[in-house]
Amino acid sequence: MLKKMPLYAIIRIRGRVDVPPDIDYTLKLLRLHKKFHATLYPSDLPGIQGMLRKVKDWVTWGEIDEETLIELLKKRGRIIGDKPLTDEYVEKKLGISGGIAGLAKALIEGRVKYHKLNGVKPVFRLHPPRGGFKGSTKRPYNDGGELGYRGKAINELIKRML
Repeated sequence: MLKKMPLYAIIRIRGRVDVPPDIDYTLKLLRLHKKFHATLYPSDLPGIQGMLRKVKDWVTWGEIDEETLIELLKKRGRIIGDKPLTDEYVEKKLGISGGIAGLAKALIEGRVKYHKLNGVKPVFRLHPPRGGFKGSTKRPYNDGGELGYRGKAINELIKRML
């Protein structure tokens, strides 16, 4: 049986103005080009911890759970041509049984890497959070802000942004 590796959901919180070039480059590598874009990466990916440490003042991240991941894929998952991700597409083109729920399970178990799937856009375009941010978008999560690592609390933020 595969050991569950945490799957990080990474969301860009701050905009594109006055970003230092090295941080801008790292955000591009993470495919976070605009505010409120989100991506999924496994936590054991080589170099991901260093990249997150570098961009901690522009993004927030944490471990996404299966229920939130299914909701995210259904509402915001896109395929090439800006069409919604559907159960039929996942089963026919990607060859993963169980549709979107099966894809979510495979992602959390680490059998599939979302950013490596063919025909699927690796970025989720989210709305600003309903009810606004609870803290400052210029301070770390632990200091009452919104930036940096937030663990399981990322799920609540994603649900408000769908």
